[in-house]
Amino acid sequence: MKRGQQTQNKPEGNMRWDHDHIVHVGGETSTPVDPAKEISHWRKRIEPWLSAVFQAEHLSLLVGNGFTTGLASYVGGKPTSMTGAGFVGCPHEDRVSAKAKELATAIGRGSANIEDELSAALSLLSGLQILGHTDAAIWEAAIDKVLSGFISDVLATEASIRDALEEAPTDGSPSGREILVSFLMSFASRAASRERLHVFTTNYDRVLERGCDYAGLRIIDRFIGAIEPEFRSSRLRIDMHYTPPGIRGEPRHLEGVVHLTKLHGSLDWRYEKPRLYRTGLPFGAHAQHPSVPTSPRNSVMIYPNSAKDLETAAYPYADLFRDLSSAICQPNNVLVTYGYGFGDDHINRIIADMLTLPSTHLVILGWSMKPHERIASFVSHVGRPQQLSLLLGTHFGDLKMLVEHYLPKPAIDPLTIRMSELVERRGRSSSSEIGEGDGVV
Repeated sequence: MKRGQQTQNKPEGNMRWDHDHIVHVGGETSTPVDPAKEISHWRKRIEPWLSAVFQAEHLSLLVGNGFTTGLASYVGGKPTSMTGAGFVGCPHEDRVSAKAKELATAIGRGSANIEDELSAALSLLSGLQILGHTDAAIWEAAIDKVLSGFISDVLATEASIRDALEEAPTDGSPSGREILVSFLMSFASRAASRERLHVFTTNYDRVLERGCDYAGLRIIDRFIGAIEPEFRSSRLRIDMHYTPPGIRGEPRHLEGVVHLTKLHGSLDWRYEKPRLYRTGLPFGAHAQHPSVPTSPRNSVMIYPNSAKDLETAAYPYADLFRDLSSAICQPNNVLVTYGYGFGDDHINRIIADMLTLPSTHLVILGWSMKPHERIASFVSHVGRPQQLSLLLGTHFGDLKMLVEHYLPKPAIDPLTIRMSELVERRGRSSSSEIGEGDGVV
């Protein structure tokens, strides 16, 4: 074996998950020991593959909490912790804790997080309210307190990222803003004949929206309006097109447009029956900002349950999950996940259904530690290695490494391809032989 750092397995065989790094591209699996020492080798293998995969007819990107955590870590910000806070001192606290652990175990998450605890607490609160029990008021106050603390943590994460995005590292590395914009543009740069990028996220923060603002990307979502954009269920595959001057026929997709769906809600979504609208909450605002309610339980649209399907049948989540299924469960679609830990059964099921279409493909990018349990469980469940690409580990899942070495460079690749075509047509062996006056046109 030329490279002692890696092993290769047949795609039909059982994939080994007890390795720090796993690369599964083009039907071959490798387990490099220290890929940082051979970046050039892995780049030649990974970047062309991803460049080809990303040019599918339909492309979707699903990001989870790992995306915000990765960016915050890069810029020296404060990642949001999803660790449960508990409801210490509340009646039946032990029952709620046990139920939260049961929910977490059912989806293979391991320890319960704040969503599991809120889910169990809200279920108990519903029962107490039905009974007219005096403990209901205690639990209402406790849930509001936990939600307010979580909102404050997410806003603090946004503020820490906002304040550091513009600062360039002293070692000459790109700034956080450059990393964020390059990451998004690697996916959003689509040919005019291809459908626009669909971005889905389980995050409550607005880091993606901030990145789109920096990149000049227009966001299409279900909110319509200027002063208080209101959520609409009547969105019928809205897009932006243009007709090139002097050309007749079908219009082309406008560049710089993405579809964004926040599957679990957002910090700036407010519900005042029957209206769901978006407030003007600034990015990284202080927790005492007037747009942050003191009683978030009944107004802030945060999805507190990642195990049961009850909420996915309720407004507005039914519309959001229909957007996910309609976008990815279609032929010739590629779904890329980054920072998503496959800990949400209702999302995993839709992804598994997508893979029943032979022309679909799933790319999993993750800063995952061995033995990569939840990803391994999902891959084993779907059993379609030919439709999968994996880049797992602390090296391949590092946001800076991905952007600088492995993700396609949208502004460079088309010019490189055109130059290579010209060189080939002129019968020359390399671009270094292009003489003066042989400009690329």
